[in-house]
Amino acid sequence: MPEDKKPAPSGAQQPVPTDQRRATARRRVLKSGTIEFGHEAIPCIVRSLSPQGAGVEINSPLWFPDRFVLVVDGERHACHVVWKKERRLGLSFE
Repeated sequence: MPEDKKPAPSGAQQPVPTDQRRATARRRVLKSGTIEFGHEAIPCIVRSLSPQGAGVEINSPLWFPDRFVLVVDGERHACHVVWKKERRLGLSFE
């Protein structure tokens, strides 16, 4: 049997689907955060966090700009909104 056609030995790990890798990279967290823009700051709950972005929840659906700084655990992340749904936001880090 050719080398590339051999069956995987039992117990070998199968490739992880892309969606599962993305979900693994996003850590589910419930941390306090702050959305800062201009001289304003509003609190938020960080629901998921990855090196590429975050999912946050705000207490009220106030208007604010699509680009701002998210502060979590003292780390500042310049970001922009990629989706909004009621009080939840999907953010991408710049």
